Amino acid sequence: KLIPSTEVEELKATIKGLKTSCGEKSLLAIDYTHPSAVNSNALFYVENNLPFVMGTTGGDRAKLLADVQSANHFAVIAPNMAKQIVAMQAALEDLATKYPGAFAGYKLACRESHQKTKADTSGTAKAVIDSLVRLSDDPFTYDDIEMIRDDKEAIEFGVPEDSLRGHAFHTYTLTSSDGSVQFQLQHNVAGRTIYAEGTADAVKFLAKKLRTQSQGKVYSMINVLEEGALE
Repeated sequence: KLIPSTEVEELKATIKGLKTSCGEKSLLAIDYTHPSAVNSNALFYVENNLPFVMGTTGGDRAKLLADVQSANHFAVIAPNMAKQIVAMQAALEDLATKYPGAFAGYKLACRESHQKTKADTSGTAKAVIDSLVRLSDDPFTYDDIEMIRDDKEAIEFGVPEDSLRGHAFHTYTLTSSDGSVQFQLQHNVAGRTIYAEGTADAVKFLAKKLRTQSQGKVYSMINVLEEGALE
């Protein structure tokens, strides 16, 4: 049954009923909504003691984490649920930590294309940029990311026409000051299967934590990867 978010009391009653029938530790929410709903949804889950997996990007991320952590609430929160991409991000973070400035003097560029219904800049792009900026010392900011949300431009960028309604194509480029050397990193996703698979892993991971841990905690997909909770 689809219950509008405006029907708060009906939502609360439904959650209570599901907990009674399924068990207190057998119910959790999966959140793929809208950036404008991130913070209010998280507070709703906390107030109703409903563990959740959130792949929605945007919102006030600092407040999101603070609200959930301060309540010792069970959650997996990640801007990207694709485990292979998360592994790549972790490798880049490690590289930036070990070799900061290795690409000093190189200019950074980033283009990312998503379905035109995606309202915000890719959270994955932001995370990758954080690492590449540390490697390159380029004063690149999130505002410099080139966002593509137009079907024609997306196709020109290489997105298959049958994936226009669901895709994530990213290209990051590092170019030396004289233009003689260029490095490129790409990760292109057509469709949403990779996110569904990662979300299923996150759900299983969190369900295990609900059964084995007495106090809630905010986890990331890195935690899921580190525990080997992947299928």
